[in-house]
Amino acid sequence: MTASLDTTRTPRRIQPHLGAEARPVIIVFGALAAMVLLNLVLFPERMGVDYVMQQLRIAAFLGILSAGAMFVLLTGHIDLSVPWTLTAAAMVGAGVHAAFEGTPMAALAIPAALFTGLLAGLWNGIGVAYLRAPSMVWTMGLNALLLGLAVFYSGGYNPQTAASPLMREMAVARLPGGFPVATAIWIAVSVLAVVILYRTPLGAWIYALGRNERVVYLAGIRNRAVIVFVFVWAGLCSALAGVMLAGFSGQAYQAMGDTYLLPTIAAVVLGGTRVTGGSGRYSGTVGGVLVLVLLGSMLSLVQAPEAFRQIAYGLVILTMLLVAREGRST
Repeated sequence: MTASLDTTRTPRRIQPHLGAEARPVIIVFGALAAMVLLNLVLFPERMGVDYVMQQLRIAAFLGILSAGAMFVLLTGHIDLSVPWTLTAAAMVGAGVHAAFEGTPMAALAIPAALFTGLLAGLWNGIGVAYLRAPSMVWTMGLNALLLGLAVFYSGGYNPQTAASPLMREMAVARLPGGFPVATAIWIAVSVLAVVILYRTPLGAWIYALGRNERVVYLAGIRNRAVIVFVFVWAGLCSALAGVMLAGFSGQAYQAMGDTYLLPTIAAVVLGGTRVTGGSGRYSGTVGGVLVLVLLGSMLSLVQAPEAFRQIAYGLVILTMLLVAREGRST
């Protein structure tokens, strides 16, 4: 059994090959192409370079969150603490900037925010891996805990804490040629995620853990350490997205991450990652993010209520669950 799971030598052996997983990836990019064509027909005057760059910037926030969520889902777990991990990290970062503005210590704003996300992920990982708590319940509990701490910290009102200049640069600045810095950061996170998943033993262990945790344990792999890692990674991604969202809006405020939980999960599931773990391609997650962002843009252009957007996200999750189930039965 150990020989069949020798991930130190051939980490890609136990990763799923692009076969059954190709179906949802093809579907999501086909849907993306159809939505682009529909936009060209319905809103030809808006489909310019500026519009594309704007959508890529908006997609970066959701894309970074989805990069973290995918790692957790691949192990068969789920992280429901995304909204307030994001918010808490943004509030800490903006708070440190406000406390030390004009001094060299202000440079610690973003590291402090990322450290907050790391601690949240570590808390989740320890609870799920070592205390054997159900990930859904444990992460939901952390989300409520962070909510309470944020309300206590702000005195029950939204703190008017401004984002630092670097936070704003990360969110709204553009590189030469007009390419958004936020999208470049998403690309960097994506490259790191792809390297981890497909070029390291750790990536193989993540996939294997989602397929059969008991077999992974018997093979001598430190499955608890893998679980802690995926939650820490998700926490860091949530914190980074929080920093950038604070820069985009100009300040950190309560509940700034509440609208991102469902789209984050929907993007990963839409891309073909199974909620039971062990299967999914990162390219599908990227496609899922782009589809949801473009869908949201279309709904905004036709002035659809926010309720319609939430309904659409829910239908996306249910549809992809049915597609995945049909794919496994064939």
